[in-house]
Order: sequence, then C-alpha cells, then structure tokens
Amino acid sequence: MDLSALQSVLENISSWIWGPWLLIPLLLGTGLYLTIRLGGLQFIRLGAALRLGLFTRKDPGSDGDISQFQALTTALAATVGTGNIVGVATAIGIGGPGALFWMWVTGLLGMASKYSEAFLGVRFRTTDSAGEKNGGPQYYLERGIPNRFGKFLAIFFAVAAVIACFGIGNMTQGNSISANLENSFDVPTWVTGIVLTVFALLVLVGGIKSIGRVTAGLVPVMIIFYVLGAVYILIANIGGVPAAFAQIFTDAFTGTSAVGGFAGSAIIIAVQYGVARGIFSNESGMGSAAIAAAAAKTSHPVRQGLVSMTQTFIDTIIVVTCTGLVIITTGVWNMTDPATGEQIDPAVMTGEAFSHGLPGEWGHYIVTIGLVLFAGSTILGWSYYGERSIERLIGRKAVMPFRIVFSLVVFIGCTVQLGVVWAFSDVMNGLMALPNLIGLLILSGLVARETKKYLDNDPKLTATPEEVNAFMAGDQAFEDWKTQAIPVVKTRR
Repeated sequence: MDLSALQSVLENISSWIWGPWLLIPLLLGTGLYLTIRLGGLQFIRLGAALRLGLFTRKDPGSDGDISQFQALTTALAATVGTGNIVGVATAIGIGGPGALFWMWVTGLLGMASKYSEAFLGVRFRTTDSAGEKNGGPQYYLERGIPNRFGKFLAIFFAVAAVIACFGIGNMTQGNSISANLENSFDVPTWVTGIVLTVFALLVLVGGIKSIGRVTAGLVPVMIIFYVLGAVYILIANIGGVPAAFAQIFTDAFTGTSAVGGFAGSAIIIAVQYGVARGIFSNESGMGSAAIAAAAAKTSHPVRQGLVSMTQTFIDTIIVVTCTGLVIITTGVWNMTDPATGEQIDPAVMTGEAFSHGLPGEWGHYIVTIGLVLFAGSTILGWSYYGERSIERLIGRKAVMPFRIVFSLVVFIGCTVQLGVVWAFSDVMNGLMALPNLIGLLILSGLVARETKKYLDNDPKLTATPEEVNAFMAGDQAFEDWKTQAIPVVKTRR
C-alpha cells in the first residue's frame, strides 16, 4: 500500500471515529453528564480556580513533584499548539464560522471532563522507584475500576498514548515549526530539526521538574504575546465583531457556504469539525492532562482538578476564540486563492488573517513566532505524557531511552512530509479518548461525591494544607490518598 492509499484509509477511519455516531456524542454527552453531576462546577468555581492556579500557584507542604502552576503550564504547553492556529482555521474553513460555536461548547462542557480526569489523576496516583509521581488514565482506570475491564481500559489508553505522542506531540509539531521558519525566515528544515532536537533533549533528560520550570516561564509569555496581537486586530476591526458573533451563532445551527468551489457546509459538518478540532486543541476528555496533574504538589485532588480545569478555559475560550474571531472579522475564512479561484488553504488561513489585520509584516511574523513557541512547548508536554505511559507498560527502565528516542524523532518530523502522520494522529487521539471517557462515566459518582465533601468545607479554595487535613480527618478516602494506599474494592458508583 502506497502512502497516499494509507493516508486515505486513515482519514476514513478518523472520519468514522470523529463522526456523529461515536466520539462526538460521547464527548459532548460525557461533558454534559459530568456538568450536571458536579452541579455546573466549571461555571460556579471558575473564578476561585483561576485565582488558585494563576495567582496562588502553590500548595506549600504538599506532596508531589512540581507546583500546581507548573502542572497547569505543562498541560497548557501540550494543548496550546498547532490546534489553536491551524486547527481553528481548519474547523472554520471546512465547517464555517458556526464551527467556532461548537468548539466553545466542547470547551465549556469539556471543563467538567478536564476537572474529573485531573481529580482522578491525583486521586489514584502512585510513586515509582525514582520517587516520582505517576498518574493518569493508565492508572486510575485500573485502580478505580478494579476488574479486568478496568485493566483493559488502562492498558489500551497507555498504548494509544505512547503511539499518539510521536504524532500529535512530536512529528506534526516539529513539521509545523520547520515549515513556518523556512517560509518566513528561509531557515533550512534540517537546521530547525537539529536545533529543536538538541533543545528537546536538554530539557527532557531532566524529567518533569525540568519541563515544569521551562513551561512555567515559556507558556505565559507565548500566550500573552499571541493574544495581544489578536486583540489589536479585533480592536482595529471592532465594527465587525458583533456581526462575527451573530454569524457564529447563526451558522452553528443552519450551516453556511463559502466561495470558490467550497461545498455547502451543513450543520453536521460544523458540529463535526467544531468538536473534533476543539478536542484536538484543548484535549478535554482525552485524559492526557491528568498525567501532568498527577505530578502536582497539592493538598487535595479537588484543588488540582480545579486548577487543571482552567487549562481548557484558557485554551479554548481565550486563545481559540482570539484566533477564530481574527479569521472571521478579517474575512479571510471566505477568501479565495487568486491562483486557483478556490478557498485558501486552512493551513495558511490564520497567517493571512493576521497579515491582513496588522501593519506591514508584523502579522505574518507573530503567527510564525507564536506557532514556533506553541508547537515547541507542545513537544515538551507530550513527551511527559508518553514517558509516563511507557513507564506504565514497561517500567522505569524504559523512561530514559524513551526521552532520547522521542528527542531524535523530532528531527524526522522537521524534515519529512507528514500527511499520513497527521491522519494517524487524529485516529490515535480518538483511541486515547475512548477508554478515558468510558472510565469517566463509570467513576463519575466517586468524583461527584468526594468533590462535594471537599467544597462543602472549602468553597473558596483558601484552606491551607493543615486546614484541609483538619476538616478531612476521619475521611478514609482522604487518608488513603495521602498514603497512596487506595484499596482496590468494588464500590457502587
């Protein structure tokens, strides 16, 4: 089978996985169900969660490898990537402006999923032979669902995550970086490959503490840099912003058409691409962020769950919205390529939108630099997801070889064409999400029950670790979590 045929097969599989009969209803349904069970926690507690994650940042005296803020930025590093630039443009280019509405829905409902998986990541984490915390679906699916089915889901997730990390978290990101640097600054792809490989290797050999330090410094800067550029364009086009919102909400339920050979887009296409690209961007429901959350120093799983929840808000409601509104208000989403008479390629749509909205070459450079920072940080975040998953499958001895191989594969991604890899990444993302979403539904009762108990005592999230220990004293689940001696028993959920 040649590569074009393989790519076609993978795209067909991806269309089925991300179609209207499998992941779309499962993702939205799980997010809605968890939102109801948690009492709309992502809306009621968002302000306190943002304060805890962005301003308090630490839980002094708590057990873990990195601070709550570093766990948040590591997860943000993995999610704020090409999905926020190319993914948004693809969703709007194919699904129309209405796709942005469904990205918002995915993000808002996904915040409940993100909270739940991060809560479970901390709740069921373990400590490895090197003294580092291990957690995520590859652990909580087995420990929380104590039967063969739970173990099957855990292993299925771990295998999918190891494979996926080389696609979504490595080669596709490196390829985006090298292609943009070559187009903007004439940097040869092999030069980018060498520099990026060395950078990745230097950071990754230090493990999660090294990754946490780098992402804590890099992620806030790159997000602010990109968002400020977008805000400038929206202010300059302020008259078109209300019309853009009107079009987004209208097209979300009616579908739309673009010009130049672009087929009419029905509502199902808007929903499909909005949800698929939304999850590609914020990863809510995939379970990946729970791996970073499990490393956090926190006095209770609820606290880190709320901090991790803000990742989806920042990624989708802020960064994705900025990208989408810039594309729509500048009219680039409906622009034709003069050479072909057809709609411009979504891969360059965001760059064109920023170029139209900012003076001179500033827009083009902002998108290029933003994509380099976004994609580079994604490589760091996903390397940690991959190493924790392979540690679950093989053991601690596999971690350092994995870090080296992962770094070397970055060079391959920078220097080859990746049509097949992009298609394969979509498939593996879906296969990661499936076992995790099933697990979230099964464990939803446990999450809701323990969340309510904690928030009844600390509704504003201001309690110190000592106060948490005091009001949780006597709670067996909390005592088990503190000692990591969580009994594997069948409970009704």
